[in-house]
Amino acid sequence: MPVYRDEAIVLRAQKLGEADRIVTLLTHRHGRVRAVARGVRKTSSRIGARLEPFGHVDVQLYEGRALDSINQVESIASYGATLARDYPRWTAGMAMLETAERLTPEEREPTIPQFALLVAGLRSLAAGEHDAGLTLDSYLLRSVAIAGWSPSFEDCARCGEPGPHRAVSLASGGVVCGSCRPPGSAIASAPTVALLGALLSGDWARADISEARERREASGLVAAYVHWHLERNLRSLPLVDRTGA
Repeated sequence: MPVYRDEAIVLRAQKLGEADRIVTLLTHRHGRVRAVARGVRKTSSRIGARLEPFGHVDVQLYEGRALDSINQVESIASYGATLARDYPRWTAGMAMLETAERLTPEEREPTIPQFALLVAGLRSLAAGEHDAGLTLDSYLLRSVAIAGWSPSFEDCARCGEPGPHRAVSLASGGVVCGSCRPPGSAIASAPTVALLGALLSGDWARADISEARERREASGLVAAYVHWHLERNLRSLPLVDRTGA
């Protein structure tokens, strides 16, 4: 069987039989991969702890017909233990893992930008560089943008009229001008629209000084935008603790 090696983030692990697991990985060069890790639930397993969600690993796999098989695993970084000590960061991280899996629907399709974004997001989240909710919302906007649905928070998403604009239309792809504004558009405060733009562009100097009300309003719009494009809710998103926002 063909053998390959890649860098990966563990997205999910499911029990299989008495001692095995099915592990879902987002790899650097091979996209999303599902693989069997045999014997990893035994107490004698040396690699079981490396294949938990949030693990950043170097992994060797055998290519299979339905599922690949994991042969070797080396740990690069493990963010799970750090995130588990902080509930807001843990729940934000779980939402990031679920989003990464949902936005890579085709197995074995290379998604290098999504992989790089997830690694950077988890590293920042574990280091506590920014508020957990802000880190998550920035990740969500950028991951959806990489998937091909980049929103506009400055110029009108329909006609391109220079902003700023305050009306937000999910179907249109961001803010819209008065002429293009469809019925049912949300009206956001100017600081909230500015925060959304900062989260998308990575302007942390602006994002870090945002007020709690702006963050709450922005989070609701981000969640709605992601839901619109995924066409279903993220199960982990309602569990995210935003008490610090």
